[in-house]
Amino acid sequence: MKLEKIIESYKPLIAIPIIITLIAVGILAFNGLNQGVDLKGGTITTINLQKPLDQPQIENLVKNGLNITEIKVNSINSTTAALTMGGSVDVIQFTKIMNGTATIASYRSIGPVLSAQALNQVYWALAIAFLFMSITVFIIFRNFVPSMAVILAALSDIIIAAAGMSLFGIPLSLASVGALLLLIGYSVDTDILLTTRVLKRREGTITERALDAMKTGLTMAAAAIGAMAALYIVTVFFIPSAEALSNIAAVLIIGLIADVLATWLMNLGILRWYMESGRR
Repeated sequence: MKLEKIIESYKPLIAIPIIITLIAVGILAFNGLNQGVDLKGGTITTINLQKPLDQPQIENLVKNGLNITEIKVNSINSTTAALTMGGSVDVIQFTKIMNGTATIASYRSIGPVLSAQALNQVYWALAIAFLFMSITVFIIFRNFVPSMAVILAALSDIIIAAAGMSLFGIPLSLASVGALLLLIGYSVDTDILLTTRVLKRREGTITERALDAMKTGLTMAAAAIGAMAALYIVTVFFIPSAEALSNIAAVLIIGLIADVLATWLMNLGILRWYMESGRR
């Protein structure tokens, strides 16, 4: 009954995801997004420790040996450590300074030209994915207002997820871009579910159809958020070297929560407003 009352008073609720999205735009404008090594260039390596070392000791060893200032120990335990270093580091020189201390398990260096190309491809991938998603939605519904409601909800999800990345220091990388592309697909799924149930079906009232869609959509969202939360906890506490997976999980958790607000407050509100205004 309470959920029905919330759905009935939908107009003020439309403002909630809109305000959050505007705040997210402000965060992105002032704070920006950190770029990962994949996109800004640098070196990622995992080393097997031959003797116990802590994080400051490894950082000082690399800084003094390579004469660099930008180094981050992403994870460390008694046997391995994962490092990120700014710029392109010569693997032979790195091997020399680690001699007797650690051996290299994996090593990947990305130059500035390749990273610039990767960043350009990322922007194109996101733009093309969003364009084809929008075209597909218009083809399915052939109705401007419901189609725009779906597209706005997906756009809101991406903006809020990107702002969350900015706030929590999650870098824009090939992994996090993959998460954003997944988010576009998931957002369209839930929005098409809602729009199809409310707009196409004729059984019951608008509220009853919306509640039916909401039960399915919120179950999907809870399952997805739970799965991503489990992945995040496992990677952070038990597989700290799998930073890409923890970043993907974090981006999806933020985006899925944003999708709940955008779909069931904004998209549903716009649909009800549109149908009750007599245009449908």
